[in-house]
Amino acid sequence: MDATSRLPPRRSYHHGDLRRALLEAGIALARAGGPEAVVLREATRRAGVVPNAAYRHFASRDALLQAVRAAALSALALAMEKELARAERAGGQAEVARASLRGIGNAYLRFARTEPGLFRTAFTVQGDPEVSPNPDMAGRSGLNPFQLLGVALDRMVEAGVLPPERRPGAEYVAWSSVHGLAMLVLEGPLRRFARTQLRPIEQRLLAMVEQGL
Repeated sequence: MDATSRLPPRRSYHHGDLRRALLEAGIALARAGGPEAVVLREATRRAGVVPNAAYRHFASRDALLQAVRAAALSALALAMEKELARAERAGGQAEVARASLRGIGNAYLRFARTEPGLFRTAFTVQGDPEVSPNPDMAGRSGLNPFQLLGVALDRMVEAGVLPPERRPGAEYVAWSSVHGLAMLVLEGPLRRFARTQLRPIEQRLLAMVEQGL
């Protein structure tokens, strides 16, 4: 049985926002099977319309895939924003800054674990959210995940935790480290580890990133 056949049966589309219906179908496909599962014909089947109807909204499979990718990045951004808001209750400025960076990392790793299909769609489909900001990739703040990481790093500088001269490029150091662990969990030797085994590894990595910046 493939990933798509395990999803709930389609609900026929009658009136309303067909683009949204197609996007929701694409998100469900990505959630179940990653980017490879996002097929325009299957999305139209789930929306209950003929394939030609989709082309008014998504000219190709890649157009739908990019929209699903943006939605996945937006979901991650929302999770990161919650962690940044929680960090503001951590105490003093230095504690808030450190909690912000850890929160961003925890949100990223948790999203990879709990939404592996969407995570793969967000980060294995070609695109550069930090180079070409897109409001569809953003959270409520209007910032995408890469920009929210920048917010946490700026807090580190403002709190005197991160020297200003070490701030340029810090996003790439932090992001690549955490992303590497996420991929080891999803596709590498850590994929069979239990949550209780992964937690200390994750926290040790996040501490290493904070101290190494």
